Amino acid sequence: SDFGEGNVQAAMPLLTTDEWELFSSNNHQIHILQTAAWGELKSEFGWKVFRIKNGDCAAQILIKQLACGYHIAYLPKGLIGGEQLFVNAQDSPCDAQINLLMEEIDDLCREYRCIFLKIEPDIWEVAPHGKGNDIPQGFLLSRHAIQPPRTIVIDIRGSEEQVLDRMKQKTRYNIRLAQKKGVRVSPSADIPSFTNILDITSRRDGFGVHKSDYYAKAFELFHPRGECELFMAEHEGQILAGLMVFARGNRAWYFYGGSAEIKRELMPNYLLQWEAIRWARAKGCTEYDLWGIPDHDEAVLEENFLKRSDGLWGVYRFKRGFGGKILRSLGPFDRVYRASLYRLYNAWMGRRTE
Repeated sequence: SDFGEGNVQAAMPLLTTDEWELFSSNNHQIHILQTAAWGELKSEFGWKVFRIKNGDCAAQILIKQLACGYHIAYLPKGLIGGEQLFVNAQDSPCDAQINLLMEEIDDLCREYRCIFLKIEPDIWEVAPHGKGNDIPQGFLLSRHAIQPPRTIVIDIRGSEEQVLDRMKQKTRYNIRLAQKKGVRVSPSADIPSFTNILDITSRRDGFGVHKSDYYAKAFELFHPRGECELFMAEHEGQILAGLMVFARGNRAWYFYGGSAEIKRELMPNYLLQWEAIRWARAKGCTEYDLWGIPDHDEAVLEENFLKRSDGLWGVYRFKRGFGGKILRSLGPFDRVYRASLYRLYNAWMGRRTE
């Protein structure tokens, strides 16, 4: 699948930030990674942001420069309104809006000499990975995801007691232990302390983290909109853990968090998550996405979580206790424009992840 150089045609006008904001504000179920604010965040850290709309179908595309003037393009949690392209790729023709939008996206990617476009749809798999899910025409199933493909989503409907009852007994116990031992969780704007917590967690568990100005910008963009909160857990004046949670429409996402080395026996992370869930419920959310576990089927996860602590395995051991459902995103899919460079890119990525 190589779409070559092509000719850049007269294009649909790109939407401004304000125009995209107006469009997305009328659809509260658009994923937070497709909002204007998320585009503004990424534009501060090396990405160019482009927004294209055709009728009800739209896409916010991020483009990043590599070496020698080549780029990669990324469409996180889209196409908006184009779900049928991925769900019924083999037996349901895409409508004219989607086809025209994809032509515009192709033209944009060619103009910027993109090696490929990566799309991670905002759609859950309906079958285990690689079984029963069609690959859209003109795409390849990618080897490399940017967002974690597999996650746990908690149903936070009902009363607080009902949400707690759906958790595992040990998780409920740890939440109440933290409360009993005097751990305090409160909203905060202390980005430096939060970043310090993340750095400690990164060194301990081998996770990559952003620099402080990234979290500061995210907080600056989303907190005034009521779509983000930073919670910090303290005990007797010592900061034990921190968490940044996002919400939009009926969904909330736990994107960033970590804990210090001290007083971990007080279980501050459990109380942090509970307070973030309570905040999401107050915002009207009905589900809470814990955002990232090892990419294995549930049977493999359950068989191995007590034996392994590398990578995301320790994270899974913690997150499984909150009683959610394991889900996997469809894709990721790559649309290739320069096949030889795409092979080189995959070889380079393969060496990085070994």
